[in-house]
Amino acid sequence: MTFQRARSEEQREIRRRTILDTAAAMLAEMPVAGLSLNELSRRVGLAKSNVLRYFESREAVLLELMNAFLGDWLDEVADELDTGIEPHASPEVRARQLAEVLSRSLARQTVLCDLFGAQGGVLEHNVSVEVVKRHKRPVYEKLSTMADLVRRHLPQIGDDALMFCLMSLTSAGALPTYVPPPPSLLAAYAEDPDLGAMHVELRDTLQSAVSSTLLGVLPRY
Repeated sequence: MTFQRARSEEQREIRRRTILDTAAAMLAEMPVAGLSLNELSRRVGLAKSNVLRYFESREAVLLELMNAFLGDWLDEVADELDTGIEPHASPEVRARQLAEVLSRSLARQTVLCDLFGAQGGVLEHNVSVEVVKRHKRPVYEKLSTMADLVRRHLPQIGDDALMFCLMSLTSAGALPTYVPPPPSLLAAYAEDPDLGAMHVELRDTLQSAVSSTLLGVLPRY
């Protein structure tokens, strides 16, 4: 793909959208760490210097994608929560159902989890203050939306909903780095079954983490 110089705001927006769409397609076939600005530029059909006219760095592209993926996931999980939680069950039962739905849904969102895992240690380290602000504001708004969803099904959580959502997404970003384990680790588990207690299955481990966090902040009556 090649482009003529963008001369209008509409053309510039098309160019930005193409860069984002291309990066999203790349993330369907490689991890966040494998996406380079050189390869992104090649696939878009622009010189790297021209890509940098629209996004100041590779990290800025990925942060914007993370916001988009988070919004898409929230739309999806809202319906799953409506069908997966019994409205008249006890708070403890609803809490466990909520944790099961969230963990099952997040375990499917491998790209979103990868982006969250890279956010603090990589993506926020090569961007300007303005990019951080443009990233953090919509993330905060989406966290607030997620907190509202949680409170809709579990009002007992109250003001702790926002922190619960943040910790759940942080766990979803951290745990996939252990999955799948390398062959040497699997061999060690096979030779020493006691070590198998540390074997991580993403969905089950994420559900345990989300459940523990949720039940921990749930008021006791």
